[in-house]
Amino acid sequence: MISRIREVRKAKRMTLDDVAKACDPPTTPQTIGRLETGMRTLSVDWINRIAAALGVEASALVESEDREDVGIAAVLGANGVKAPRRAGIVVPPTASSDQVAISVSTGIGDYRAGDEIWCRKIEPADYGKALNRDVLVPRPAGRFLFGRLIDQGDGQLLILPLGAGQRQSVVKDPEWAAVAETLVRKL
Repeated sequence: MISRIREVRKAKRMTLDDVAKACDPPTTPQTIGRLETGMRTLSVDWINRIAAALGVEASALVESEDREDVGIAAVLGANGVKAPRRAGIVVPPTASSDQVAISVSTGIGDYRAGDEIWCRKIEPADYGKALNRDVLVPRPAGRFLFGRLIDQGDGQLLILPLGAGQRQSVVKDPEWAAVAETLVRKL
């Protein structure tokens, strides 16, 4: 079995430390590095733990003839487009049960009509980690609020709507909240 952990980790822009901390239970960056390089035996349990930490299917971490990777052909930066220094891949988003999506029908804020915003539900204890990020919060009667989380505490979320001139809203004890993670935009 040939491991693709390093390629997927780099495609997700995560460090060894990020992956180690995201594992359940957490491990050390050195252990992740040894698993990537083959200096430590990679078991099915380790593949599943690392896949969960990276937010991908376990099958993405092993080479397969049935899967086609999307290679990075170029890197776009402030000085234009350049060839990558080394080969790399991109990992498409993978759906999971804790995700919800928003379909944008009319452009507002940074979002354009036709965009899809993938959000991941978070626990109330993690609301603080979503500060200054866009979140989706349910309201009574099937309504929702989407905007920038600017403060939280005492069971309340303070949301700044995306539209100009709109007033901030307070949501008390929301049933759940989901933080925007991935923007899918067709060009």
